[in-house]
Amino acid sequence: MWAYESVFYQIYPLGFCGAPYANDGRLEHRILKVKDWIPHMRRLGINAIYFSPVFESDTHGYNTRDYRRIDVRLGTNEDFKQVCDCLHENGIRVVLDGVFNHVGRGFGPFLDVLHNRERSGYLDWFYRIDLGGNSPYNDGLWYEGWEGNYDLVKLNLRNEQVVQYLLESVRFWVEQFGIDGLRLDVAYSLDESFVRRLRSFCDGLKKDFYLLGEMLHGDYRRLMNDEMLHSVTNYECYKGLYSSLNSMNLFEIVHSLMRQFGPENWTLYKGKHLLTFVDNHDVTRAASILNEHKHLPLIYALAFGMPGIPCIYYGSEWGAQGEKSQGDPALRPCFDAPQWNGLCDWLEKLVRAKKASSALNYGAFRSVLLTNRQCIFERRSDDARVLVAINADSAPYTAHFDAGCTTAVDLISGMTHDFGGGSELPGYSAFFWRSV
Repeated sequence: MWAYESVFYQIYPLGFCGAPYANDGRLEHRILKVKDWIPHMRRLGINAIYFSPVFESDTHGYNTRDYRRIDVRLGTNEDFKQVCDCLHENGIRVVLDGVFNHVGRGFGPFLDVLHNRERSGYLDWFYRIDLGGNSPYNDGLWYEGWEGNYDLVKLNLRNEQVVQYLLESVRFWVEQFGIDGLRLDVAYSLDESFVRRLRSFCDGLKKDFYLLGEMLHGDYRRLMNDEMLHSVTNYECYKGLYSSLNSMNLFEIVHSLMRQFGPENWTLYKGKHLLTFVDNHDVTRAASILNEHKHLPLIYALAFGMPGIPCIYYGSEWGAQGEKSQGDPALRPCFDAPQWNGLCDWLEKLVRAKKASSALNYGAFRSVLLTNRQCIFERRSDDARVLVAINADSAPYTAHFDAGCTTAVDLISGMTHDFGGGSELPGYSAFFWRSV
């Protein structure tokens, strides 16, 4: 699967393009801006992009109005096809947000229900419509809003008409835009039989079509298996990455990695490829959540060194800030142009190392050395071995351990390392040592 050897770049298009929050109905060709950022993505080494919602919606993209039309605030379907074609020509795969759990109040079939009530042919398209109740919008009927959000009308994914409509929409996206995969919004809320149908449909639609699910908690294997999703979002390790650095307790993240990928028989996700991220459109950016700014390169080194598929959120590669407490718009800003700084240089090296290493793409995980402020772990595949070493302390640290070899090459710097007499780790440093 191509995704397992990729580094993703996430863009939230409505924010990225500076679109107004509410759909004003005015056509603007903003999505073409993505083409201007392709050289930046290529310089980083990105080979897959994940777009948050791009289809017509009421406001933030997740309250869909039309699954087969690009949001008017972003442009036309022809505009987006230009963008997808240009991305593909530059070796960048395209994954779209599939928002299948709910729709917006402006979705045509729901407007029909509001207008025609019991005469509507779409009553059963939605989950638990009660014509005798009322909603916070004073509709004269009640419906289930996802997690109490009544701008998000929950779909009935047990209705065959709804399922066929959604599957044919996916076919439309593949045929019109050539997309390579989907990220399923709130996958943990989706009907599991629908997810199985989607997987079977996509397997027959396009070879190596990638399905990623948003999972926040629980056993990820409920949806990540051979009949459903290829991958899910690794929120457990997202929290562990920043928390272990802020508390100077690397036992936290390594414990999670051992639980998920370690050598024991009870390991949960051995051989699986979860999406790894240090921030995204829903959470505080890494540069804002870390207590120590010098930990920023290290959190990325951990994310690229651990098992998983790394994803960089637009702007975070140069250390952009954003606080969740300030609301979603603060996390989803418009940048006039990409920036390039030392953090970008560092990420370029991490991306290159990750993509070129079978050990980092597919290797097993084993903890080698662990203190509160330092960790070394091994990634080993059939034909390669890499030791990931992190010193989160400001002071240098000399690591004594059995490296299993005498010398190695650091995949980040290209320099040769000699393990004899102990390995010196400067303060705030990271290394990917490949055995030679």
